[in-house]
Amino acid sequence: MDYIIDKMVKTDWEQVAHIYLEGIKTGKATFQTEVPTWEEWNSGHVNLCRVVARLDNNILGWGALSPTSSRCVYSGVAEVSIYIGGNYRGQGLGEIILNNLVKLSEENGFWTLQSGIIRENIPSIKLHKKCGFREVGVREKVAKMNNGRWHDVVFMERRSKEVGM
Repeated sequence: MDYIIDKMVKTDWEQVAHIYLEGIKTGKATFQTEVPTWEEWNSGHVNLCRVVARLDNNILGWGALSPTSSRCVYSGVAEVSIYIGGNYRGQGLGEIILNNLVKLSEENGFWTLQSGIIRENIPSIKLHKKCGFREVGVREKVAKMNNGRWHDVVFMERRSKEVGM
């Protein structure tokens, strides 16, 4: 595939939201039950750390960071979101997007990235490990889906070897 990794912009939202909805429908990518509006999503994510994989005018996947706290001591800590379109999963695109997001995070002063991954989402756990994240622990039965089923969350983090040392 001849795609590029590019900065996510507002006009990408319709396609980004569609990929997000695909993730929601898997039942193991997020505890969200519906896609937020652009305004809601935009206000909760770091403007400088948003990427998409773009093939011509099509978005294949995306990644973004959101702050974990408003306290200044945690200004270099962010949570990762990464979603790959259903037709493009399993082709190495996630690794490229996540590695680009890691690089971008370090360029913008982030020293720790973290992810809370639903335990059943084995591909996402493997992806994060490939990109230098380690498993910190498991939060057992921390969230309940609409179907009433409780889920464990694997908590993963990646410390920069360049920023915050």
